[in-house]
Amino acid sequence: MIENRQPKFFYGYIVVAAALLIVIIAHGAQYTFGIFFKPILTEFGWTRGATSGAFSLYLLLWGFLSIFVGKLNDSFGPRIVMIVCGFFLGLGYLLMSQISVIWQLYLFYGLIIAIGMSGAWVPLISTIPRWFVKRRGMMTGIVTSGSGIGTILLSLVASRLIPDHGWRLSYIIVGSGVLVLLMLAAQFLRRDPHQIGQLPYGVNEVEEESLNLLPRGFSLQEAIHTSQFWMVCAVFFCFGFNLYTIIVHIVPHAIELGISPIIAANIVAIIGGVNAAGRIIIGSACDRIGNKRCLIISFILIAVALVWVIAAKEVWMFYLFAIIFGFGYGGLAALESLVPAELFGLRSLGVIIGVAMFSSTVGGAIGPVLAGSIFDITSSYQLAFLICAGVSIIGLILSLLLKPTSR
Repeated sequence: MIENRQPKFFYGYIVVAAALLIVIIAHGAQYTFGIFFKPILTEFGWTRGATSGAFSLYLLLWGFLSIFVGKLNDSFGPRIVMIVCGFFLGLGYLLMSQISVIWQLYLFYGLIIAIGMSGAWVPLISTIPRWFVKRRGMMTGIVTSGSGIGTILLSLVASRLIPDHGWRLSYIIVGSGVLVLLMLAAQFLRRDPHQIGQLPYGVNEVEEESLNLLPRGFSLQEAIHTSQFWMVCAVFFCFGFNLYTIIVHIVPHAIELGISPIIAANIVAIIGGVNAAGRIIIGSACDRIGNKRCLIISFILIAVALVWVIAAKEVWMFYLFAIIFGFGYGGLAALESLVPAELFGLRSLGVIIGVAMFSSTVGGAIGPVLAGSIFDITSSYQLAFLICAGVSIIGLILSLLLKPTSR
């Protein structure tokens, strides 16, 4: 057993609080894209497929850059990474208020915001496991719940700002808040407890050689030679495909069915609120029943929700969809760091999560464009949501087949 020096105050809780604030702001802003989507379409008359393409480019670059940012975080820690990325993220939203042609949408949202967002997920969720051995699932769930909290807050803010002030001024307000709050929160981040003379929480309660709990484990080069690595990537590809298709298109779909824009925006807010609860509840459950079971439960919920939304026509049906989908989505988001940490350890956790994240964003890049193109051709999202349901079943099957790693 490792002898632990118990500090009077464990700084890991400050890291959790700072990371939570960053996730609330950055990811809440991200999920307003579907709310800004319709006003931008109305002003410029672009097709849904072309407009969705900017979001898809953003996801691809966000995921790709997350690999490198994860590697930087493994070496230098999240503070400097988040300062740089926070600047780009705020700048990107400020520039969004100035777009007049579609290539600017692709540049500002697809590139600059992607650079900023690359520091607002992988560095945070790969840092938390370094601070906590015990309560790792709970603390990861708390941090990732910020995405849901942010979705509620910023969806409600955006849905009320846009009618009163227009989408351009609304983007200025969002960008200013992102820039200031992220730069401040980044000052409190630290890579691991050893930087301040502490040890990970609960490290004295595990054997030093316990599999993948301490800062050892697989390198990226070792991990990619395991079948589990590619299965994890495929699982999160399915997750990203479904998540971002819904985030981009569920509000326009509800509006097409005659639901008012403000009520339609509430669907995203409910998804955000329930997914915040799902991240904490399922993240905590991982500490008790294991990551694999929680992964399976989450995909079952996603599949059920996507089958339900195909038939949804009334507001209450969309709200029920949002509850089921949001809870399953929250569970999968919490598992995005817990599964790689369990399977491959902490040695190269940042870059391994970055690759899994890239897989998720590849799926997220394909899904919205495919759904938008299907609507442009058929004037309906029914086929798109049916495809999403099929993809969720594939993710469920892969989760059932996932096994522990061995050298």
